[in-house]
Amino acid sequence: MELPRYLDLFHSGELARRVETLHRMLASCDICPLDCQVNRLEGEISRCYSARLPIVSSYCPHFGEEPALVGTNGVGNIFFGNCNLKCSYCQNYEISQRWKEERKNEVTISRLVEMMLELQDVHGCHALGFVSPTHFVPQMVEAIFEACKRGLHVPIIYNTNAYDSVEVLKLLEGIVDVYLPDIKYAEDEMGYRYSGVKEYVRHSRAALLEMYRQMGDGLTIGEDGLVKRGLIVRHLVLPNDLAGSRETLEFIANHLSNRVTLSVMSQYYPTNKVTNEQADKFESLQLLNRRVREREYDKVLELLDEFGFESGWAQEFESQDYYRPDFSNRVTPFTR
Repeated sequence: MELPRYLDLFHSGELARRVETLHRMLASCDICPLDCQVNRLEGEISRCYSARLPIVSSYCPHFGEEPALVGTNGVGNIFFGNCNLKCSYCQNYEISQRWKEERKNEVTISRLVEMMLELQDVHGCHALGFVSPTHFVPQMVEAIFEACKRGLHVPIIYNTNAYDSVEVLKLLEGIVDVYLPDIKYAEDEMGYRYSGVKEYVRHSRAALLEMYRQMGDGLTIGEDGLVKRGLIVRHLVLPNDLAGSRETLEFIANHLSNRVTLSVMSQYYPTNKVTNEQADKFESLQLLNRRVREREYDKVLELLDEFGFESGWAQEFESQDYYRPDFSNRVTPFTR
């Protein structure tokens, strides 16, 4: 069995050096492109309302990821609370946008390590998936380092909104086994209007190029048929083409490769701030207060052929009824 490369970094001492470097970055936080410059080590908070300790809202074996990640026992997902984006339609808004309330879910690094090993050793999960990890990269890497001492050996999946720092991604080289970015927009105006961040396109595309540099366009598949290493780019189709799907797919094909593995998702449904009641108050949200129409989704699927993409997955159109998170019990956050 081929072991993850982070174990080589652990044994060489490089992983410990990465932990120290990332830890120092928290003193004047520039972990993500928001570049807030607050001292999180001293408890200062800013946009993500997160200080030194990681916030874990839920963790569980999860069976809703791509088939080649899930296998028999699922991905051991760890859902970090709060987020560096403020997506008006966020399906995980209960844990991503209730910043003050989520502070009660702070955990120690030791507790995070216990969660990781429980998912690996007790539940038999094939990989560990860190969901919304961007603002907690230093804590995540520290936990990986400590878990290596106790037998961690499964692949690490970095499940991100792609609003990531290239500098931080470079420090994750050899630590992350599978990058799973969700590319949201092709226009900065949409990123600011619907997710509350500036220059989403520039930062997300730079992040995507760095992930591609590290992984290339192929996937490493293990003897069990599951992905052990690589890049899988997600794209959530939005109503009224607010995601700019053509421009995004064209960028991937021309600047990365049309051999990159894609995961095209139809699961959008109006929630959070874009329900009818909320959208009526803000004209800009009215374009998001309905589901994606089948014809809209089919047009995106046609683009896959136009740009020559061959590898990946496309959700069935009806999947918007399947993937509805439920964080009420904090144990099994997704139902199908």
